[in-house]
Amino acid sequence: MATLIKKIIIVIFLYSLTFSAFAFEKFVQLDSGRNGAAIPIYVMSQSGAKSTILLLPGGNAETGKIEFPSGKPGSQNFLSRTRELFRSEGFNVIVVYRPTDMTDLTTDYRISNQHISEIERVVQYANKEFNVPVWLIGTSRGTVSATAAAIALGDSVVKGLVLTSSVTARKNNGVNSQEISAIKVPVLVVHHKNDECRICVPEDAAKIISKMKSSPTSKYVEIVGGFGPTGDPCEVKHWHGFVNYEKETVSLIASWIKTAGG
Repeated sequence: MATLIKKIIIVIFLYSLTFSAFAFEKFVQLDSGRNGAAIPIYVMSQSGAKSTILLLPGGNAETGKIEFPSGKPGSQNFLSRTRELFRSEGFNVIVVYRPTDMTDLTTDYRISNQHISEIERVVQYANKEFNVPVWLIGTSRGTVSATAAAIALGDSVVKGLVLTSSVTARKNNGVNSQEISAIKVPVLVVHHKNDECRICVPEDAAKIISKMKSSPTSKYVEIVGGFGPTGDPCEVKHWHGFVNYEKETVSLIASWIKTAGG
């Protein structure tokens, strides 16, 4: 009996080692390539994941505010607060926060070569860490980043693109003012029907797909669920952030990614 118990203990120990090797989460500071500044990212692995998703938050993409004593990001941006939901869908997850030498991430900056270089560095890290295809998911101002990166990096680097609560009312750097006809990867656009953010208009978001001339597959989904919006219409707890409909929205996105090849 004692021998059997020892064997069971050894098996459990080895299993825990195997699991921990493939399922972990941690903050990482990536070199931005300039003046010692870092790109803070929060990395979450999933055993057996076939894809890695890079989550690009909106707003100023705060530098991974930390909640103590948990040591986890405290940002309530839609993509930051749903990171565990995405991992539970079977993906490796990397949340990309604002570089340490920046105080804001404006839409002008989000289409700059410097910002694209930052995203490329995160993709390179993801490839080295996990060696599976990388998908970009942006929300609000993060859709400007995700779109610009998908255009600049191309389909050899990025596997697919998901845009949630897209910035549309910007003449020079909104999603539909960029060269989105050049995007050659699958594209999903998700927007809440009741989004009241003045620069993220549902009717304009629905038109994005019609411009995706080179995408092999593209789809627009209008969300109607949720309840209890509060605060600024452009902030995280309003329809703009899919308030009280996060799980359903993430599930919809995950299902589409898997169907589209992720």
